[in-house]
Amino acid sequence: MDTEALRLFVLAADKLNISAAGRELGLAPAVSSARLAKLEQTVGADLLHRSTRKVSLSLEGAEFLPYAREILAQQDAAMAALGKGSAEAKGTLRFTAPSTFAQLYIAPLLPEFLDLHPGVTLDLRLSDSQFNLIEGSYDLALRNMVLEDSSLKGRKLADDTRILCASRGYLDRFGTPKHPSDLSQHRLVAFRDATPRTLVNRDGQSESFDPLHAKSHLLIDDGHSQKIATLYGVGISINSIWSVSQELSSGRLIHILPDWQVLDRAALWLVYPKTNVLSAKVRVFMDFLREGIGNEQSWKRGPTPAK
Repeated sequence: MDTEALRLFVLAADKLNISAAGRELGLAPAVSSARLAKLEQTVGADLLHRSTRKVSLSLEGAEFLPYAREILAQQDAAMAALGKGSAEAKGTLRFTAPSTFAQLYIAPLLPEFLDLHPGVTLDLRLSDSQFNLIEGSYDLALRNMVLEDSSLKGRKLADDTRILCASRGYLDRFGTPKHPSDLSQHRLVAFRDATPRTLVNRDGQSESFDPLHAKSHLLIDDGHSQKIATLYGVGISINSIWSVSQELSSGRLIHILPDWQVLDRAALWLVYPKTNVLSAKVRVFMDFLREGIGNEQSWKRGPTPAK
């Protein structure tokens, strides 16, 4: 299979413009069209829909795209192993991450990364919904999870420590829980799919509580909205330290039951499809994020504004 035609297809899929993709590879428009047509003949499917107004991926093209990226990544890795080709980070990096975390900690760092690696174009999909990395042709994702999916590989960015929080106004009105068993008599703010949680203290004692069986509760499916509701005194909620560190420092939120730790194996992971070669663009972005925000001290310092 013509790998240069694959490279042209991947660029055209990213840009949705065959002529622009060809120009980037030094090809005339007619040559670009002919190469893509020959590739489509080879694979036996129309990969791109063309009209006088626009170019779009076909269903077959969307399915073929992640494999085309993988073939190119394997080729680049093989050439690098022989001391040939370029190990420079370049190309489009498709990255997905939770929107709230990205706004707080990743977006402020992007100017520095792009200054360091001008050959990389970042294509970001920021959403609390988790997209399938392989089907979505993503190079990398930030996930808040226990890494169990056997089709993924990853590097741990940081522990995702969870704590119970409430506003001063709520505590003045309803009192401060002294023991996990008190939580059932309080208003709790929880995710709609919340499950029973275990709290462990420094002596190894454990207590279980179910956020959905409290005296009353508010169900929310968005972490940022949950924090806002907690700040306005709706109730007690479980939050990641990275999400509430600034509010804790300012006193707008109070750490409830500080002697008890929420038992949770979740962590922040940088994950990528298991079949993918770790390309230079992915490797430098992972290293950059781990250095910039890969520990809880980053949460306590808060986001660093761009200079």
